[in-house]
Amino acid sequence: MAFFSFSRFVVVFCVLIVILLGEQVDSEPTQDKQALLDFINRTPHANRPQWNSSDSVCNWVGVECDPNQSYVYSLRLPGVGLVGQIPANTLGRLTQLRVLSLRSNRLSGQIPSDFSNLKLLRSLYLQNNVLSGEFPTSLTRLSRLTRLDLSSNNFTGKIPFSVNNLTHLTGLFLENNGFSGNLPSINVQGLEGFNVSNNNLNGSIPATLQKFPASSFSGNLNLCGGPLSPCQSFFPPSPSPNSPETLVKKKSKKLSTAAIIAISVGAGIILLLLLGLILILCLRRRKQPAKPPKPLPRSIATETGTSSSKDEIVGASAAEAERNKLVFLDGGIYSFDLEDLLRASAEVLGKGSVGTSYKAVLEEGTTVVVKRLKDVVVTKKEFEMQMEVLGKVKHENVVPLRAFYFSKDEKLLVYDFMAAGSLSALLHGSRGSGRTPLDWDNRMKIALSAGRGLAHLHVSGKIVHGNIKSSNILLRSDLDACISDFGLNPLFGTSTPPNRVAGYRVPEVVETRKVTFKSDVYSFGVLLLELLTGKAPNQASLGEEGIDLPRWVQSVVREEWTAEVFDVELMRYHNIEEEMVQLLQIAMACVSTVPDQRPAIQEVLRMIEDMNRTETDDGLRQSSDDPSKGGSGGHTPAGSRTPPAAVTP
Repeated sequence: MAFFSFSRFVVVFCVLIVILLGEQVDSEPTQDKQALLDFINRTPHANRPQWNSSDSVCNWVGVECDPNQSYVYSLRLPGVGLVGQIPANTLGRLTQLRVLSLRSNRLSGQIPSDFSNLKLLRSLYLQNNVLSGEFPTSLTRLSRLTRLDLSSNNFTGKIPFSVNNLTHLTGLFLENNGFSGNLPSINVQGLEGFNVSNNNLNGSIPATLQKFPASSFSGNLNLCGGPLSPCQSFFPPSPSPNSPETLVKKKSKKLSTAAIIAISVGAGIILLLLLGLILILCLRRRKQPAKPPKPLPRSIATETGTSSSKDEIVGASAAEAERNKLVFLDGGIYSFDLEDLLRASAEVLGKGSVGTSYKAVLEEGTTVVVKRLKDVVVTKKEFEMQMEVLGKVKHENVVPLRAFYFSKDEKLLVYDFMAAGSLSALLHGSRGSGRTPLDWDNRMKIALSAGRGLAHLHVSGKIVHGNIKSSNILLRSDLDACISDFGLNPLFGTSTPPNRVAGYRVPEVVETRKVTFKSDVYSFGVLLLELLTGKAPNQASLGEEGIDLPRWVQSVVREEWTAEVFDVELMRYHNIEEEMVQLLQIAMACVSTVPDQRPAIQEVLRMIEDMNRTETDDGLRQSSDDPSKGGSGGHTPAGSRTPPAAVTP
């Protein structure tokens, strides 16, 4: 009996040895390999990375295994042209994964819920995609995360308090999204990097986050508190238990009868005095012939930090008010005065590099845009002379300057209101479900009409715009473009460089601080790249260290990956590849780093007008490709979109 037991033990022991030896001989992580194959096969992508299914997964591009090659440790696929949603039940199966980087692709939709299976994940980089939906709660279960970067996507909703579950977090980057609501009190001990700038957050910044710089919170118009401007207190704070008010209340219970009588008599006298004062004020008001003007809307007064009364803004005296009146330029179509403007309700449209713009609705129903300039350094005479020059500019693709106002403390410009908004909002608005893509015909129409407006400024007006960017391209209801905010740089001197928005900075202007016709052409070229790529220049960093849009496009074109340049929303349209490449060539010529190598705007406009297209009554070709008629939304081969090497900068 003992013999049989011993024999059984030997057999089991041998079987275990064979199993262990077998695992050492074949350490290929087959389950992880299959998960990655499922991912890449279900995700549209460029012809790279080249993964050979017959080779070990540990030898694949972007894949790193542990030293024993028993599981996938790291997956890094930045900027490889991944398109569409991350398939569920693929990456979530890499349960031993430590590092995942899918940044700078065109991934969209929501993050799969099975990401919660990545319990050992330490670093997650998903920035510079078009991911949407609310903050993925599956990520708040990854308690070992140290770096989380969701910046430059289309996430919305609130930032959840459950972020505090990520107790090992050292960096959290959520900037350039659409998050809203209040900031939660994130109190992670080791958090060193934090950024929620350029969202729609409101309320006060929690004390736990006030150690971070103002740049971490900028671009949230309704966010306040340290390190930003203090929040307005609408109610006085409750007195503390040891405050004088509280002590008086406590002592009042022990007051004598005489003290109570004295207090009552005093209160009666004070009441009589108040009634007399009110009576006097009422009598004075009856003698006044007219009502005083209503105060400025709270939004304007709050933003500028000025007093809300007309007298204090215009001047204390009637003579000064007359000298500083609202001046209408030639051909004006409005008949309101400064008092009407100050009575108007106002809504903040945006804060730009030269001031804040407001939508002002006057009492009779007229709607205009009022721009409040900041950092003006010229004299009143110089200001008026420049306004006269700008007021003479009349063109269908230029937003006309209607009126201006100059005083010591306030400089206002009045423009027409464009109800369709800006190109920036239309092109970079939420790309989630329900969005209507900006099609190729309308992008061409915007490029052509904006070019005509800029050409008129340069040729007929001899005016340098100085601040071309998509937020200064306003649209009519038919998407015809009009250029706004032109010719304002002379008001600010050379101390403040123009094109302060990252991505639009012209190389030589950064050094000379002087704008020229050629610098306008460079910025217009960036605008064309914006229309082609769908990327905002200040959100186009495609590397860890950051890179602007022109350099990114140049690097992709040099690698002959030109198809990866174009906006994924244009992939649904057919037979436009040649035109996209032609416009890309024009844009690349405009963004040459050498000013003399850039064409004049008249030449740029001629090249756009001469692009091969079928002419219609409005001067634009009628696209033969209708997304509703057989559009597959797939990629066109990169070779058909690659411009000749001779024109590549």
